[in-house]
Amino acid sequence: MKLYNYFRSSASYRVRIALALKGLPYDYVSVHLAKGEQHAPPFAELVPDPLVPVLETDSGERLIQSMAIMEYLEEVHPAPPLLPADAMGRARVRALMQAVACEIHPLNNLRVLKYLVKDMGLDEVHKNRWYTHWVRQGLVAFEQQLANGPAGDFCHGDTPTLADCVLVPQLFNAQRFEVPMDDLARVQSVWQACMALDAFRLTQPSACPDAES
Repeated sequence: MKLYNYFRSSASYRVRIALALKGLPYDYVSVHLAKGEQHAPPFAELVPDPLVPVLETDSGERLIQSMAIMEYLEEVHPAPPLLPADAMGRARVRALMQAVACEIHPLNNLRVLKYLVKDMGLDEVHKNRWYTHWVRQGLVAFEQQLANGPAGDFCHGDTPTLADCVLVPQLFNAQRFEVPMDDLARVQSVWQACMALDAFRLTQPSACPDAES
């Protein structure tokens, strides 16, 4: 398989974690978003929307959207499972995934932040205020969801799920922008449990082949 991705893309990081948790090898193909490589050949010719990640299967089919890619991996490579065995548990994990991927991430991804500065005229201070407000609001809600769920080291129980794959990359970005998170005890506990695992630690942005110093 090939994974077209960018080291700082949280959506790409999600898929890297899932692939690592399942022990699936892949070729890392860098698409540098900050340099605009997503808008130029050869990547721009692969998919209709110039976004990462894109997973190319062994048969040459291309999958887009990180959530769909992770669900595909779960179906095709079910062991180890990244979704609970029970329907209620699977629904809860998917709700946690969407809390980040649908409520937090779309408001603070790279192209939105670029638009705020370039087209809306925001300076760095106000751009960062935008970022901090929405990420902080979303993570506070996520903390409450964790508190209402089953006990365990991870987002849902004592083994990592797709919810952890989605949360950790968002926390990496939140740290870069110095979003206050010290009061989010469950979120911080999940973070520590995840980062003790190679699948999360060795796929983090700083460990990627195209990482910038």
